[in-house]
Order: sequence, then C-alpha cells, then structure tokens
Amino acid sequence: MDMVTFEHSIENAAPPDGLSKPLQALWQEAKGAWDEAHSLAQADKGPAGAWVHAYLHRVEGDLRNAGYWYRRAGRPASEQALRDEWRAIATALLAEQ
Repeated sequence: MDMVTFEHSIENAAPPDGLSKPLQALWQEAKGAWDEAHSLAQADKGPAGAWVHAYLHRVEGDLRNAGYWYRRAGRPASEQALRDEWRAIATALLAEQ
C-alpha cells in the first residue's frame, strides 16, 4: 500500500486489512481514537510499536514519556510538526510492509 492510499483509507469506517499494529495505531489516531491507537502501539513490542508509541505520547503532550519510547525505538525525539511526523512514520512503516 502506498501513502496516498493509506491516507485516503482514513475516510473509511475500518482500517485496511493487513496493516501492522503500528500502522493500525496511526490510522486510529488519525480518526481521533487515541486510546485505541495507544493499545495497538503497546501491543507491538518491536521498534515500530515503540516509535508510534512515542509519537502518541507526543500527541498527548507527555514529552517525558515520549522520550522514553523514542529511546526504546532507537530514534531521536522528533521536533517535527505532529502531522509531518505522522506522515514520516507512516511512510517508513508502509515501505516495510
């Protein structure tokens, strides 16, 4: 799936089939379902889940917790605008699918 298709899928009632938990989490966050997104990110124990988890804590304004998850993901803390970071994470994770 490419980024354009992923972004357009947010208009749908459910995420596309076959998405990883971190991508499902990004999809849910874009729909305004932060709690569902957080649960999905937490369920993925790898670096992708940690990266999305960091982003989600940044969205909620908990930068200290976000910093912990960025370290777990092996990534520097982001200073991008939130939507830019969302797109960067989604683009990277879609390329890995």
